[in-house]
Amino acid sequence: MLRLAAASLAGTAIEFYDFFVYGTAAALVLGPLFFPAFSPVAGTLAAFVTFGVGFVARPLGSVLFGHLGDRRGRRPVLVGSLLLTGAATVAVGCVPTYESIGAAAPALLLLLRFLQGLGLGGEWGGAVLLTAEHAPVERRALWSSFPQVGPALGFLLANGVVLALSATLSDAQFAQWGWRVPFWAAGVLAAVGLWLRSSLAESPSFLEIDDHARVPLAEVVRDHWRLVLLTAGALSAGYAIFYAVTTWSLAYATERLGVSRVVMLTCIMAAVVVQGALTPLAALLGDRYGRRPMCLVGCTAAAAWMFPTVHLLATGEPLLMFAGILGALLAFVTMLGVIAAYLPELYEPRVRCTGAAVGYNLGGVLGGALTPIVATTLAGHGGRVPWGVGAYLTGIALLSLGCFALLPETRPAAVVVAEPVMD
Repeated sequence: MLRLAAASLAGTAIEFYDFFVYGTAAALVLGPLFFPAFSPVAGTLAAFVTFGVGFVARPLGSVLFGHLGDRRGRRPVLVGSLLLTGAATVAVGCVPTYESIGAAAPALLLLLRFLQGLGLGGEWGGAVLLTAEHAPVERRALWSSFPQVGPALGFLLANGVVLALSATLSDAQFAQWGWRVPFWAAGVLAAVGLWLRSSLAESPSFLEIDDHARVPLAEVVRDHWRLVLLTAGALSAGYAIFYAVTTWSLAYATERLGVSRVVMLTCIMAAVVVQGALTPLAALLGDRYGRRPMCLVGCTAAAAWMFPTVHLLATGEPLLMFAGILGALLAFVTMLGVIAAYLPELYEPRVRCTGAAVGYNLGGVLGGALTPIVATTLAGHGGRVPWGVGAYLTGIALLSLGCFALLPETRPAAVVVAEPVMD
């Protein structure tokens, strides 16, 4: 289990590195480089639109790789998704800017971002299912939380590279070629991930299936459509919170408040370190008290903290901004720690790879794709404190709370009734 969990963690870290490095670049430099005719705010919005395309592609990737995972096994999904995402990310670093090739530049950027999202749409289902289906029932949430730490590590790695480049290069050097380096590094990371995953065993739950679904998506739509919609709505808050405080806040603080890029990246990264460290703890609590209660607590905390978050961000003071971001991510991690066990348990094994991945990635469209765009628009029409952003995030948290309330608990009964036996 430790070797399997480590390989899943490393793989998701690498794939999310690819995905996050684009978000950081979109917030910092892609607007003026690929949309130079736009105003600064409009250019950032245009860059966030290309960022959102990756989320739109993720459900399609979950259908494509989910079909492969339910028909051929979870293991092939891990290899195919990693290859596709890694290749697309390296290619982003090679795209000429608008100054060189005109309108073809943003078009290529859009295509490669779509391919990134397609690959990542398959990654989560393969990595999480392979871990969850190998894990002992009484510690399924804990072992399944290892791939969930991967996004935090990927974020830290992506932003750490950008932070190092920002600290050592001038703004002109960073805009000219420095922003490309993190994308090129994805090729090396993808090779490492493929090596780590080359010896993983297939999921026992998949091997026990006698009658594989011929068209998994058709069964999911026919028999589990309500469950898919509920899981998508439930997960939208987690996506919205994470990308609001890691992507939108970076653009808001540097462009609107004049906060140093290095300072803001440091605040965000410090909060994500705490988030990653607490993910297994949240999973342990999920094994002890249940998946659904943890998610309900997380959504309630998120709804209560969104207005304080935007108020603290608007101060422009590093410690206060860090406090706002950290509070939001603590609410987020309460849900994140158990989701990798919760979603697979909601679906039967024959369509689990498709169902869980589609629900998970549709939540990304609702929460992750729209949030930077909506938040940037709302922040541009208010005063110094973007209260509209707080209202938007609070509304999404309440939507997710309602969806989680309608979902069943899935913690296995064996965990609940574990009592000592006296001779």
